[in-house]
Amino acid sequence: MPDVMPRQIHLDFHTSELIPDIGAKFSRKQWQQALKLGRVQTINIFAKCHHGWSYYPTTVGNPHPNLRVPDLMGAQIEACHEIGVVCPLYFTVGWSVHDQVTHPEWAVRDRQGNTVVTGGGKADALAKPGETRPFGCWTFLCPSGEYLKLMLAQTVEICERYPQADGLWYDITNGPWNPEGPVCYCETCQRGMHAEGIALDDTLAVAEFAVRKWKHFYAESRKIVEARLPGNPIVFFNGTTFTNGQNRRRMWEHNTQQDLEDLPTTWGGYNKFPLRARFFARTAQKYIAMSGKFHTSWGEFGGFKHPDAMRFEAAAMIAFGARCNFGDQLHPSGEMDLATYKNVGEAFRYVQQIEGFGLDGRSRASLGLWWGNDTATSSGQFAMEPNHQGVSEMLLENQIDFEVVDEGDDLSRFAAIILAGAACLGEAQVKALDAYRRQGGKLLVLGEAGLDAATRSRFVLDVGATYVGPANFRQDYLLVRGKLAKHLVASPFVNHGSGIRARLTKATGLAAIREPYFDRTYGAYSSHMNTPFQLQDAPHPGAWALKDLVYLAHPVGYLYTTEGARLHREYFLNALRLVYPAQKQVLLAAPLPSGARVALVHQPAQKRYCAHLLYGPPTPRGRCQIIEDLVPLYDTPVTLRVPETIKVVRLPLSKKRLKAARRGRAVSVTVPRFACHEVVVFEY
Repeated sequence: MPDVMPRQIHLDFHTSELIPDIGAKFSRKQWQQALKLGRVQTINIFAKCHHGWSYYPTTVGNPHPNLRVPDLMGAQIEACHEIGVVCPLYFTVGWSVHDQVTHPEWAVRDRQGNTVVTGGGKADALAKPGETRPFGCWTFLCPSGEYLKLMLAQTVEICERYPQADGLWYDITNGPWNPEGPVCYCETCQRGMHAEGIALDDTLAVAEFAVRKWKHFYAESRKIVEARLPGNPIVFFNGTTFTNGQNRRRMWEHNTQQDLEDLPTTWGGYNKFPLRARFFARTAQKYIAMSGKFHTSWGEFGGFKHPDAMRFEAAAMIAFGARCNFGDQLHPSGEMDLATYKNVGEAFRYVQQIEGFGLDGRSRASLGLWWGNDTATSSGQFAMEPNHQGVSEMLLENQIDFEVVDEGDDLSRFAAIILAGAACLGEAQVKALDAYRRQGGKLLVLGEAGLDAATRSRFVLDVGATYVGPANFRQDYLLVRGKLAKHLVASPFVNHGSGIRARLTKATGLAAIREPYFDRTYGAYSSHMNTPFQLQDAPHPGAWALKDLVYLAHPVGYLYTTEGARLHREYFLNALRLVYPAQKQVLLAAPLPSGARVALVHQPAQKRYCAHLLYGPPTPRGRCQIIEDLVPLYDTPVTLRVPETIKVVRLPLSKKRLKAARRGRAVSVTVPRFACHEVVVFEY
């Protein structure tokens, strides 16, 4: 089987039994025409869809009752392989209507025994037939008992009937999720938990049971596929590649590749993917970014994203080291939409030009963002996910490249490390960070990140202060002085989320906190929104410093994620510069607007560094983020500092060499113009 291909399509085909003539207009020639037009190398095609129907003559599952090409999937496999296109087979797990209707006992149940429905919808039995069904409304099924046996038997059937298949791509394979993990109280799960002595009101134990249940499905499925398909077949379980609290469960460990499902127009925006890419760059598997051709989201017929936006998204995927996958949905007739593949082809034409400068290299930055999800205990404003995301966004908006780091990594190559806001440090992590500081490394610590994860009652790093406790009020104000005051107002500014309280012992204070007169309640309030600040500084500081550490008492990442105040970003950057000045950056591209992005890829085999510059800021429109105006930027200085001696700097897309200025290990060039994306190659 070929390697994980850079240019992919995920082709949805969820078709109701109420629609006639399924696949009647499928044409091998037209199918191939579309894939060639789109420059597609891999396409996920359907064995079984969310409606519970299969698209081949199954004797284990249920063929679609209106299928006009008895072996539509087999014909699609042949059409793909004739032109060298790889085609993993899609198989639904968590959502399967026909299975749920015929076997309601297979549905996931909540603690009260109610059927669990996704998308904010109702169980079918509780809804009127003419009532509008919301987006993503499906009944969740549990991969246990007889349903598990059915899916494994159908996996065997698929692999034995189609030994030429390139693998299986399982969907909806994790959940439904609560803060502790996936949960289900169906009769099969209850019997299993009873056998293990698990009390049903023990939320954590119930979640751990569900994790084991899902991982059993993953392991058994992969075992079947790898035993029956030749080479190294693709096996992927969608719904496992998260970077939130689910990450600590390692739900993705059975995947042969990591597909990062994301539709930036409506699923969290364009700042979500870079952080996920930086995490999955640490794993052994290659990773694929998944967006869509749609204007909005999956399952949208007739929606089109402009090819300019698709080109920007594809360029960003390559810049951050990911393969490219755009989602499409096949019409029930089986006829491919050529307009879609024309748009895809425009993006993939560009990918062909740049993929060699972004894939299979190593991210290379001198700034680390500490992960800590395995040990984090904080929640709310100190939760890891919003703080990671906010810190990532502030770095991205200032073109500061970074890598995700964690316990066990080689920290010595990082000039500075950021601890994002959650209490996440145990004994092993503290030892690693203490050793890093002794070797000259520096830390920027935010919020509760300096506290012990177990009790959140004391500092476990030497921060030059003693922990006093959590904030007295829900909101407070910062009054910043001296080194942190650049670009900031001289007045106290509000934080819609308060900082921790500490007492300085040997550190130097950098910012003061002003507390409000009282929290806003029905019993005590003033004006419309928040209570004004008191006129004297609080006894606990807002920021302080040692020679190798700066501590900000507030969860600034959370504040930026939720409020987006430029004041907080400038405050964070001022603090970062104290431990991580520009001279310590491996890659520096400035000046650039906040919508620009930079990423550096090291390709040792080719003896080169590739600096990617991106500029395509999205505009909010309705519920979507739209990329439209790809405005060119001029005379962008780019500086690279690496141990190797750079011999040539060039722009491979325009075949131009750039004149380089050298100062020590720093090599600087000026990129005369770029629009959307540019790659600068530094060869040594």
